[in-house]
Amino acid sequence: MQVIPLAADSLGVRSMATYVEAGSLRLLLDPGASLSPRRYGLPPAPEEEEALGRAIDRIEAYATRAGVVTISHYHGDHYRLEPALYAGRRVLAKDPRRMTDRHQGALGRAFWRALAPQCALAPAEGALIEAPDAVLRCSPPLPHGDDAGGFGFVVAVTVDDGRRFVHAADVQGPTSAVAAAYLARERPDLLYLSGPPTYLQSQVGRRAVEQSLDNLLRLVSETGCRVILDHHAVRDRRFREQLRPAFETGRVVTVAEYLGHREACLEADRPLLWARHRRAVGQHVAR
Repeated sequence: MQVIPLAADSLGVRSMATYVEAGSLRLLLDPGASLSPRRYGLPPAPEEEEALGRAIDRIEAYATRAGVVTISHYHGDHYRLEPALYAGRRVLAKDPRRMTDRHQGALGRAFWRALAPQCALAPAEGALIEAPDAVLRCSPPLPHGDDAGGFGFVVAVTVDDGRRFVHAADVQGPTSAVAAAYLARERPDLLYLSGPPTYLQSQVGRRAVEQSLDNLLRLVSETGCRVILDHHAVRDRRFREQLRPAFETGRVVTVAEYLGHREACLEADRPLLWARHRRAVGQHVAR
């Protein structure tokens, strides 16, 4: 099995886009990428815009290889309304008619209206694809965050060719006991999580972050899996300090580390990036 993250927060953009080759299956998971329009009261820095362009190019290039595309939910960093990504392919997408919030429901219905004529589109929840040499199966709806489901629900994807990879977009730590139990039952060898959202602690509460970290540590202990931890987790400049127990297991890495790249958590560093640009402009004017 080949698991290739295509774009991620530790590479400069909001994304969990991933390409997977398992046996004869060629899969593109959550082919979206975006930037936060405002963070720290600032718009995206030029470096972020450049990273987004590279991310979109990479996603589009790998889409040409894929026979199946999955959409976990309808936040803008997890899908794109771009017909070329889906045309002629089998697409498993979160059902926008059930277990979703109003905003995502509207976006999802628009996605289905636009894409249904272009591809073989079906609800992802509980979907199963069995090839002779690999299996793809989708979860039931899992909470995006805590069990209350205030941010809607997502669909996780398991790919199994003898080695088992689970792509669990936006379950966060996981925060939810339901999501944690589901992931433990899947017994992943490699698990890709969005991570505890420590940067939102003032909104979600310290207890939710602690529960996320506890569930993550329990998953690693019970399954022995390796974990790619990114997305929400690395939007906090102090994420390594905040999530030290996870990284101290030796089983947890960011996408950048997984790929052997230098981390570029550009959103978290936005104030530093803009300060650098202001200094450069000031020096140019001074000349």
